[in-house]
Amino acid sequence: MKLLAFETSTEACSVALYTDGDVVERFEIAPRRHTELALPWVEALLDEAGIARSQLDAIAVGRGPGAFTGVRLAIALGQGVALAIDRPLIPVSTLAALAAATPREEGAQARILAAIDARMGEVYLGAFMRQGEDLVALSAETVVKPDAAEVAEAGSWYGVGTGFAAVDNALQQRFSGRLRYVDAQALPHAANVAKLALRAWQRGEALAPELVEPAYLRNDVALTLAQQQAKRA
Repeated sequence: MKLLAFETSTEACSVALYTDGDVVERFEIAPRRHTELALPWVEALLDEAGIARSQLDAIAVGRGPGAFTGVRLAIALGQGVALAIDRPLIPVSTLAALAAATPREEGAQARILAAIDARMGEVYLGAFMRQGEDLVALSAETVVKPDAAEVAEAGSWYGVGTGFAAVDNALQQRFSGRLRYVDAQALPHAANVAKLALRAWQRGEALAPELVEPAYLRNDVALTLAQQQAKRA
């Protein structure tokens, strides 16, 4: 299995290449440089591996949620490469990719809260449980003010992502006493998008590229500048 993955939903830009069990990645925190970096990284990774684009079996993308332009870019890059070589596209939740980076518990099923700073006093939030090599979503992903966040499951959680540092650490305060571990600096990686995409491929979840849609969560992400100014007035 040979798979190329993009993740550009946050200030971090990353591209990963999965080849028969091995993953190599280019990653950089590079606000506003994602377009400049992503495709050259693709060529570099393929050249280093000695693989042509035509040898790829599928393309994977972090579908969001995240920054509007970043999510849109990942989908566009993935669709462009997939259509050019007639390969399927595998969408992966950016929150799931973030959750996949948390430490593994020996002999236990880890429950993970993944949160990304959504600005405007809100966070993107997803709840997951690790089951072997899989991550199972425990609830629908949402955008919410940290002090209004809820999780249905009782007990302790791992917390990961910039949402835990947003709004003066409000999400950490919301779940005070229930978080056994917090990494508020973590950002999603394309390497984890690739690993989750492999599991999705094995479940038969690859799609025709034109069917893949971004997950914005906010209904007003596409407001025009004039509409945004009127909304703030």
